[in-house]
Amino acid sequence: MYDIARSKRATKAFSFDDISMVPTRRTRGIDMVNLSWKIDAVSFDFPIVGAPMDSVMSPETVIQMGRLGGLGVLNLEGLWTRYEDPEPIFEELAAISDRYEATRLMQQVYAEPIKAELITARMQQIREAGVPVAGSLSPQNTREFANTVEKAGVDFFVIRGTTVSAEHVSEATEPLNLKEFIRKLEVPVIVGGCATYQSALHLMRAGSAGVLVGFGGGAAHTTRDVLGIEVPMASAISAVAEARRDYMDESGGRYVNLIADGSVGRSGDIAKAIACGADAVMVGSPLARAAEAPGKGWHWGSEAWHETLPRGERVHFDTVGSFEEVLVGPSHIPDGTMNLVGALRRSMASCGYTEVKEFQRIELVIR
Repeated sequence: MYDIARSKRATKAFSFDDISMVPTRRTRGIDMVNLSWKIDAVSFDFPIVGAPMDSVMSPETVIQMGRLGGLGVLNLEGLWTRYEDPEPIFEELAAISDRYEATRLMQQVYAEPIKAELITARMQQIREAGVPVAGSLSPQNTREFANTVEKAGVDFFVIRGTTVSAEHVSEATEPLNLKEFIRKLEVPVIVGGCATYQSALHLMRAGSAGVLVGFGGGAAHTTRDVLGIEVPMASAISAVAEARRDYMDESGGRYVNLIADGSVGRSGDIAKAIACGADAVMVGSPLARAAEAPGKGWHWGSEAWHETLPRGERVHFDTVGSFEEVLVGPSHIPDGTMNLVGALRRSMASCGYTEVKEFQRIELVIR
């Protein structure tokens, strides 16, 4: 603990930039590394999840990610469930460079109501492609559209917000009790964000199959600047991993997957997130660099268009390659923004690990 003054103390926390991994085993051939990841009854070739952000996940890119071996999550409160054809809106947004004009336009276009029939249609489109189906809602809209999402036949229901608690308290609206809500659903639920031991433990006790660790991103969000909220990711994941260990003892062995959701901008961050205890990572900004990304180089999160308190703004990335090249290579850029899967495989092999679960036990140092 550190004394800020006589009346306030604080703990020190660490980001991915503050830590490094220590190779202490014999190196392995990359052909020996197994990156497969399983949550509930669904298996994936690698532990990377596409973030439910309009700038990176469209029905087509969700399908493409599924065919490559990962999991894409569609934002069910985004433009794809508000408009039959949102492509002209993406074009209009891409043509605007002024930050204030862009925010005003986003507030206008996202004021269009969410349509239940479009949620059903988008989920059906993904289902017909033969890949896992996952859709995301905020806690505020979960109660209204949960039945629609469940009937659409999703494999995973994602409840994603800036910070989510198991029992939200409000005098203005009927609160969403996650513990009661999750147990009524017939599909596995992934919920977050959270960043502390206690909040994660509550979400695990609520019955979630996976917990999102973090506040939803670094490049496209400024939660720290607007709300003053931030927990550096290395410390956040480590704390939630400790909560999972204790929950396993408490529940008699029930395992909850941890998905790092924030500050994962390069392939090295993916390796560090798993080294801290994550089972998978949710990425946004790396996918915004793909040629097929709906945002056409621009990247934004759901808070960027909030009607009364926009938090975070669009950021722009240069296109580096195709969606496939960003995920599985090959890479022609030496900065960790391409071939995310290959980089993780190389990192594990260099440190002597062949399984993702084993890699969580690697030794770390503070830089």
